[in-house]
Amino acid sequence: MIYVFDTSAFRDVFKSYYKERFPSLWEKFDAMILNGSIVSTREVMKEIEEQTDDLKEWSEQNQDVFSIPTPKEAGFIREIYNVKHFQANIEQKKLLKGGKNADPFVIAAAAGRDPIASVVTLEKEKPGAAKIPNICKHFKVPCINLEQFMEAEDWRF
Repeated sequence: MIYVFDTSAFRDVFKSYYKERFPSLWEKFDAMILNGSIVSTREVMKEIEEQTDDLKEWSEQNQDVFSIPTPKEAGFIREIYNVKHFQANIEQKKLLKGGKNADPFVIAAAAGRDPIASVVTLEKEKPGAAKIPNICKHFKVPCINLEQFMEAEDWRF
């Protein structure tokens, strides 16, 4: 299985699971990074670049994890924003300040794989919202949180 990590999922791994305290988690995480089971997008890396922590340093050393969108993914992003309701995902504040918005790229990266990958995010589905889980549900793209990811991989520590 391939997992496309959102910025929030990476942040939680690096914030909550210290390498010195969870060495077996990091062995499994690193192995999945090496074999390409955990991937992400260039736009997530751009969001991470705004940080000043271990995650930023790690992302700079693991740039191959963060792919450039393919034409197929770009087409899927267009499909997302063809749904008028999901245009709310483009936050006006971010646009005005030149902010980043990796959400549609993460979803498109998962949807563009064969077989479809799972999005891993900490966002929660909210009725009527234009959040990652809502968009994934609409397009039938699997979307799980970090706990569900660990459960799917049968991680026990």
